Formats: sequence, structure tokens, C-alpha cells
Amino acid sequence: MAATLAVSGAALADITIGVSLSLTGPGSGLGIPMQNQFKLFPSTIAGEKVNLIVLDDASDPGKGAQNARRFTTDDKVDVIIGSCLTPVAAAMADVATGAKTVQLAGSPVGLPPGKDEWVFRLPQSNTVMGHAVVEHMVKQGVKTIGFLGYTDVYGEQWLKELTPQAEKAGIKIVAVERFARTDTGVTAQALKLVAANPDAILVVASGSGAAMPQLGLVERGYKGKVYQTHAAASRDLMRVGGKAVEGTYVVSGPAVIAEQLPDSHPSKKVAIDFVQKYEKAVGAGLRNQFAGHSYDAQIALEKAVPLALKKAKPGTPEFRLALRDAFETMGRTVFAHGVMNWSKTDHWGYTLETGVMLKVVNGEFKVE
Repeated sequence: MAATLAVSGAALADITIGVSLSLTGPGSGLGIPMQNQFKLFPSTIAGEKVNLIVLDDASDPGKGAQNARRFTTDDKVDVIIGSCLTPVAAAMADVATGAKTVQLAGSPVGLPPGKDEWVFRLPQSNTVMGHAVVEHMVKQGVKTIGFLGYTDVYGEQWLKELTPQAEKAGIKIVAVERFARTDTGVTAQALKLVAANPDAILVVASGSGAAMPQLGLVERGYKGKVYQTHAAASRDLMRVGGKAVEGTYVVSGPAVIAEQLPDSHPSKKVAIDFVQKYEKAVGAGLRNQFAGHSYDAQIALEKAVPLALKKAKPGTPEFRLALRDAFETMGRTVFAHGVMNWSKTDHWGYTLETGVMLKVVNGEFKVE
């Protein structure tokens, strides 16, 4: 499935952007909001025409890599954006790096040292979000936690980041259970976690799939606190989970609760602009963590492209290199999701203060 949102001729100066998103499959609850925001993408940047090519990766790493290969070989894109799922973004990263093309990942993909030379992340790292979660747990008096997360790289990254932070805070992980994205239930895992009876359980899942494991915990009688990651910061959690997710704590970027940010927050103005434009186009109350990443991709490109244009023309290896250098040197940039400051040695960019803790109250997110 391909959707070309902006079309022009093959003039050398055209900026071509390849976007791979999970528009079908388990990740569609993340990919579709990102696509909705890309429909609002500008037709020009720095006076140059923009070609935005959107492909569905069907929530599949192999398909994501295939899309990335098409972008780099057939479409000769200047930059790749995607995917919204970590395993898919990881598969795309190998292609982007091999083709020396910048990838703006829409998910917090962790890569081995030296392997992210061309990959910049739009979401907050699990380290940053884990910091907010653990800090909140300490305030809540949590001493023991259980872990219920995906078997894939997203789940493993969260466990890897959470463990040392929890230990440092004096919080003990008493049970670790995993499940696959395609699983329809977690009965056995829920029974083990309920038997361990931790003060809180962290569920590591994404989109509409984040509600299923929590429903399983509630059905098996778990009465403690439940935390969810930023991949669950969408209305799908409440839509699917209903009353079972009331009281859930969800870590998020600031864009999701723009109006609730203090006036002193650097992202408030930008986050409100994102929310107002997105909800005018898509519908009231439908703001989404991942749609915010699409909005931030535009901010990043509008700052980096003019810098790159000083060195080379779009459609050339020289421009792709100049674009990478521009992202690394553009300095402090206010995103809807926080203050970004990518550098040559840091392609994550957010500070530890970026994560915001939300609570589901009467089916709505409220800032803690």
C-alpha cells in the first residue's frame, strides 16, 4: 500500500521523504495517527518542493526493511521516517545505514554502539521514560514490581533500562513475564504475577495491544498499581481497556497533555499548536503520542534542511550527508514532545526531565 501525499516532477531540487508506518497489523493504532499528521505536512520546506511517500509496513520487520530498500534504491529519498514499531524501525536501520540515508525513527529503537550513525529518534528513550516511571513509583511508596512485556526488542529494552534504575531506587523486581505481540491473552503470565503480588506492575506494550495484558491482570484479581509505557499513550488504551484501565499510570511525552502543561514549560506553545491542528483535522480528543512524533519530524526538517541546502542539492549523497550533519549540529530545538538537542554522540537528544506521568481518570489522561 502506497500513498503519495505530495507529488511533483523529478526536479533535482525536490526533497523526497520516504515514510514507512504500520498502517495495518498490531501497530496500526500507532501508525495511522502518524499518517494522519503527515497529511498536514507542508508541500515545501525552505522553498523546495517536498515529495512525501508513505508506505505500509504491516507491522512487519521484513516489510519495513523492504520499504526502506525501495526508498533508497528506487525513490532515492533524502530521508527516511519510521517505523512506529521498534522491531520494524530496527530492521529499517540496517538499510538506512547501508545506504547512508538519515532515518528519523518513530519508535525508541535501541541499536548497538556505532550502529546508529544515520538514525535519529523522535520518541524519548526508554532511559528517559524509565526515569519518570521509577521516580513516580518512589513517590507512591512502591517497593516491589512485576514486569509484563513484549518478547521483542521493545520489551527487552524496557527491562534492560528499568532494572538498574529500580535497583538504585531500592525497588525490587519480583517477577518477569513476557508475551508476544500476536498473543490474545496472558492468563498464565497474569496468574504468576498475581501470585508474586508486587506493589506495582509495569506493562510494556503498545497501541490497542497495551490494554489486553492489563485486562488479563484485572481478571485474575490483581489489585495493585499498573504502569504503562509511552507506547500506550493513546486513547486506544481506554477504548479497549474500559474500566479495567481506570487509575493506570502512563508515562508520556508532553504533547499528549498540552493544555495541562505549566506556562513555564518550553514545549507548551508548540504542543498546543500540534494538538489544535491535529484535532481540527482528525477529531476532538484524538491527540496521540505518535502523531506528535510526525509533527516533530516536520520541526526537525524545517530546521535542518536550510542548513543542508547550503552545502548540497537534494537527491544527492552530499545532501544526505549534509542533512545528517545538520541534525547533529542544529542545537537546542523545541519539539511538541520536549526539548531536543541531538549531537554527534547522542542521537536520542531528550533530557531526563522530558517524561510526564499521566493517570487515567474517568477515561481521560490527567497529569499527575
